[in-house]
Amino acid sequence: MPWNEPGGNQQDPWSGKKRGSGGNDPEELIRKLNQKLGTLFGGSGGDGDANNQGGKGLLLLAGVLVIGWLLSGFYTVDSRQEGLVLRFGAYQETTDAGLHWRMPYPIETVEIVDVEQNRSAQDRSIMLTKDENIVEIAVSAQYKVRNPEEFAFNVLNPDSTTDQTQGTLYQVLRGTTREVIGRNDMDFILKEGREQIAIAIQSQMQQVLDSYKIGLQVITVNLTYAEAPPQVKAAFDEANKAREDANRYKNEAETYSNRVLPEARGEAARVKASAEAYRQETVARAEGDASRFTQLVGEYRKAPAITRERLYLDTMEEVMSASRKVMIDSTNSNNLMYLPLDKLGIQTGAANSETIPPAVAAQAAQAINNGNAATSAAGGISNGDVMRQPREPSIRESR
Repeated sequence: MPWNEPGGNQQDPWSGKKRGSGGNDPEELIRKLNQKLGTLFGGSGGDGDANNQGGKGLLLLAGVLVIGWLLSGFYTVDSRQEGLVLRFGAYQETTDAGLHWRMPYPIETVEIVDVEQNRSAQDRSIMLTKDENIVEIAVSAQYKVRNPEEFAFNVLNPDSTTDQTQGTLYQVLRGTTREVIGRNDMDFILKEGREQIAIAIQSQMQQVLDSYKIGLQVITVNLTYAEAPPQVKAAFDEANKAREDANRYKNEAETYSNRVLPEARGEAARVKASAEAYRQETVARAEGDASRFTQLVGEYRKAPAITRERLYLDTMEEVMSASRKVMIDSTNSNNLMYLPLDKLGIQTGAANSETIPPAVAAQAAQAINNGNAATSAAGGISNGDVMRQPREPSIRESR
């Protein structure tokens, strides 16, 4: 018959005891527990004082647990961190670096915030510029916690460490970048405006974060990539090439203008100065001629005959100075006749670019030799002596 059937064998097949003998009695279990606790905390384990010893053990155990619970309130804050003490979830105070104590959990808790850690956020997307061009922009921002109280309590999920796209700062970075890019032209974004755009994004991001009271400070913003999307890269390159060609032609035209205009202005100034000089020269000559004529009229009134002779001689001298003919006074001439052949040759060469004919030169040389020979025989003057030039004949006016 099975051991657990009514009226059957009441003996436990594992322990050998009968069922209902007190092995599973609650009172028996409590008594055994009190005995063990009394033995553990110094009790004799007897039945008489088992209850008293058990009560003392429980009190001592409770005291140990309370002391351990109070000791759990000590916490340490690192030099780069700040601790936020919360009492039943409400903010109480902020603690600096060092060892501190708070009411143990669950009365008070501490949230540690790293205020010196440099955090980062990146975004890369396609945006529309002011001149309705499409540009691909990549921007990165470096930031850190400035106010741990605002960072912990004012905004839900200010920055996400697992998925930064879910953080508030990433959304502010993305929206600010789109706004700044939409206010500028594409050429300015891709060329000389990168640094200015990064500064504008940082400034506007900080303004938005301060308005949210998020407790974050933007350290720096960098525009790491700015190019046309691959889909329109070819057309964009063609447009840039055409724009560069236009700028090059414009620069060449300005260079030519800058070179030609000064030359034209200089030539105009030179012509103007030459004309002014000619005007002054002509006026001065006319004034001089008028003054000389006035003086000549005065002298003529004083001595008409002398003045007429003087005018005649001056005129003849001016006319005959360029002539090849030699004027000789036949009435006052002597046997010796001096011909200035060198001057005649110079005048002839200057006037007609020709020399004296050989026949005339030979006759002149023969006449000079004959004259020298006659003079030497008469007065003993050698060829090496200096021959004095006779006085030039005076030409008078024929009446």
